[in-house]
Amino acid sequence: MKHKQILLVEDNPDDEALTVRALRKSNVANDIVVVRDGVEAVNYLFCEGPFAGSAPRPLPQVVLLDLNLPKLDGLGVLRRIRADERTRLLPVVIVSSSDEEEDRIQGYSLGANSYVRKPVDFEQFVQAAMQLGLYWLILNEPPVIRNI
Repeated sequence: MKHKQILLVEDNPDDEALTVRALRKSNVANDIVVVRDGVEAVNYLFCEGPFAGSAPRPLPQVVLLDLNLPKLDGLGVLRRIRADERTRLLPVVIVSSSDEEEDRIQGYSLGANSYVRKPVDFEQFVQAAMQLGLYWLILNEPPVIRNI
């Protein structure tokens, strides 16, 4: 099986730990790269800033993107991803505690592939992570995207 990486963009350490734990508990064995703000996410994806000069690497299989991020919010990250030909087709799943209809509308309008509301209960979160992992890492057949 080819290498499939998950990029988790999450600034809250508790939500980060919960997400990683839920993915691991649901037997997702893929590498999980964590970045903690929107600027770091963009830098990682486009090999800019502290990631400049790194060896070309495949894009992640999926980006799990929080909306409320420091420096550049999740919608700003999504705009940047969709504006670049190299990442335009990269699957992006918004994972947010927001239940605001406007957040969902904006996310989908900007090209999010899915919007998942973070469950408060850990067991529900494990189930959501298992379903995300199953769909985006195993069942989904994304187009081939070249390395950046």
